[in-house]
Amino acid sequence: MERIPIAPRSNWRETVEALGLVWHTAHGQPYWNEAAYYRFTSGEIDEIEAATAELQRLCLAAGQYIIDRKLFPRLGIPPWVVPLIERAWEEEPPALFHGRFDLGYDGKGPPKLFEYNCDTPTALFEAAVVQWDWLEAVRPCGSESDQFNSLHERLVAKWRDLSPYLRSQVVHFTHVDDEAGEDTITVTYLRDTVVQAGLTTVPILIDHVGWDAGRRRFVDVDNSPIDVLFHLYPWEWLVHEDFGPHIVECYDAMQWIEPIWKMLWSNKALLAVLWEMNPGHPNLLPASFEPPRDGSYIRKPLLAREGANITVVKDGRVIAETGGDYGEEGFIYQALYDLPDFDGNLPVLGSWIVDGEPAGLGIREGGLVTGNTGRFVPHAFVR
Repeated sequence: MERIPIAPRSNWRETVEALGLVWHTAHGQPYWNEAAYYRFTSGEIDEIEAATAELQRLCLAAGQYIIDRKLFPRLGIPPWVVPLIERAWEEEPPALFHGRFDLGYDGKGPPKLFEYNCDTPTALFEAAVVQWDWLEAVRPCGSESDQFNSLHERLVAKWRDLSPYLRSQVVHFTHVDDEAGEDTITVTYLRDTVVQAGLTTVPILIDHVGWDAGRRRFVDVDNSPIDVLFHLYPWEWLVHEDFGPHIVECYDAMQWIEPIWKMLWSNKALLAVLWEMNPGHPNLLPASFEPPRDGSYIRKPLLAREGANITVVKDGRVIAETGGDYGEEGFIYQALYDLPDFDGNLPVLGSWIVDGEPAGLGIREGGLVTGNTGRFVPHAFVR
């Protein structure tokens, strides 16, 4: 694993904008950073792919473990939601079954799990399309250049597979009206994969989703019932909204993608559960609900996003903290992993799952804590 400086394309801004990545610069600095790329060996890619498949297997076992032992209070899940989670887990309603494992990796030891972004994962378009376009144009490793990336094909294929099981061939897509455009880009891209699979999409901002009390249905701005809803809006927010309890009323009348059982995995309590079940596993870091008395660790809120409310402790001393509005629901404590340092650039690997299978890799660079403005850097390996 190497970080290779490389000259950006002279027209890179226009090129990525033409693809649809309008959110390519943050705070005056490139978010999409093609002034370097990460070069892997084919053996390293195989190791990352195998670790991703193994972590998915462990998470499936952990979901059943949480349900069997009724650990929902440890995850801060409201009691009224529990029957819906148990039912969805058992019935397996339609799902993309997608997500992004954030991993620490240096090419010397096994990949280590930091967290699983499986409910509302972003940086998908960059990983699936933009870095592939870069690879095709630049060919940084010569004619043998390749990339761990089958995301687009797998997404389209999965929507096509889901089509016969959907209540409607019209899929509504919702998200927040984000100023940065990250959520908008992700949803717009996913809508395109749906269209390529032969379905129809309708966009609707989360604030515009209505409730028809007479029909006991969620409706769109035209007052049409929503039969299938893809939501880039986390379940832990959905169930705590004023309209949250209506989810029970219309549960049998609509389909949610992803399903509500994703609350078992999107919660960082999963990290402590995984370690409890698999102590010493090579792809896991020690994690617990109890704070260590000393040593090096990271304190993470159960439900934080985009690197909020993180505390990094090394040798008993706080070396980094981030602000935010999370933490009321509790914390987990995970052993500190020293990321490889390439002249101040600390990469976190985002290894993607689609339909429960490894599907691609995206890399973000940041500091000790990677937030939503961490730079996306493409990768390549030699076949």
